Amino acid sequence: MKKYLSVIFLPVLLLLCAQMSAQDTRARLVVATDGTGDYKTIQEAVNAVRDFTLFRVTIFIRKGVYHEKLCIPTWKCSITLQGEDRDSTIITNADYSGKDYPGKDASGRTKFGTFTSYTVLVAGDDIIAENLTFENAAGPVGQAVALHVEGDRCIFRNCRLLGNQDTFYAGRADSRQYFQDCYIEGTTDFIFGAATVWFEGCTIHSKRDSYITAASTTQRQSYGLVFNHCRLTADSTARKVYLGRPWRPYAATLFMNSELGSHIHPDGWHNWGKQENELTARYNEYNNSGAGAVTTRRVAWAKLLTAKRGKYITLTKVFGNWDPLK
Repeated sequence: MKKYLSVIFLPVLLLLCAQMSAQDTRARLVVATDGTGDYKTIQEAVNAVRDFTLFRVTIFIRKGVYHEKLCIPTWKCSITLQGEDRDSTIITNADYSGKDYPGKDASGRTKFGTFTSYTVLVAGDDIIAENLTFENAAGPVGQAVALHVEGDRCIFRNCRLLGNQDTFYAGRADSRQYFQDCYIEGTTDFIFGAATVWFEGCTIHSKRDSYITAASTTQRQSYGLVFNHCRLTADSTARKVYLGRPWRPYAATLFMNSELGSHIHPDGWHNWGKQENELTARYNEYNNSGAGAVTTRRVAWAKLLTAKRGKYITLTKVFGNWDPLK
């Protein structure tokens, strides 16, 4: 029996050992476009990290413009992408919904869609990104995602997300994401998706009249998109911007302790042309300031939280057993 098992499993073990030896086991890798690092592209460095690594690996990315369509798959976890300088370390691409593929993808599709237009896709868990710019440079041509996050317990600090429509896609409903001191810009629905996301101290910049958020929170989720101590700004031409509209009926979005500029529409929220959404969407505001925080004309189906309720909403309440500050 032992001989039989060895015949079956020995080739498998040898294959696994070969795979592991081909992957980098260092805790710090360096990427530089000029070849002075360990790798020239970020994707090469990500690929080199051992699958399901047991320790955190930092990929330090030197200043430069990285023209990549970067994918961090589910089996690549506990990776920190650390840019040398936020404004000078840029990951950029220009795919958009409706753009022709150079060929066909694995599914036989010949055009990019919203969910394949990303510049960076984060599918692995426990990914941290710091001091980076994520850019979709396609321009105002429709849906064009700069950053698409599916992984759980993902953290983004001091990053820029640049784009137009659909700049940031917060993917899976069971994904928890934390953004701190980030700058996010766009036009229509430029922060959208089903994940539970906390934005702390971020600047949210609207480039034209449209909608900031389009949450697709599920009914079973207590929280969706939470903005705390954020600053809402806009180009001078943007004067009627809605805080959000429900991509799905149970969309949940909260702005609290934030500064809302005069570009925010007095109604605050939009029902996406479906009156039935007003019965299910969960749109809340608490303790905001600025010209756009005046609530006398807010839609009747949005709620202003009381002080007791507002103080109850903490990272622990929103994220449960995950504390992104530890």
